[in-house]
Amino acid sequence: MNRNEQYERLAVILKEKNDVLNDSEAVTWVEVLWEDFETSLAKAGEPYPGEAKAFQYVIQQIDAYGAQLHLFQTKNEKFKHLMSKRNLH
Repeated sequence: MNRNEQYERLAVILKEKNDVLNDSEAVTWVEVLWEDFETSLAKAGEPYPGEAKAFQYVIQQIDAYGAQLHLFQTKNEKFKHLMSKRNLH
């Protein structure tokens, strides 16, 4: 399975946890979580353990936070596109 197929599979899992996110948002969140895993390892000087570990990490994050990702708030420009204009009140 290539990385895009893994992203799609993870997005389906995320959408099962969070039905507020649309398909595009779910894929974007998966990509961000995957990138976070890779970036954190690189900053720590750790060797990359492979895509299987990245996949597991994203699954763990989805299990822990997936249902609330649509509530994410930030001033960081990198993540602003993930904040929808939904009325959350």
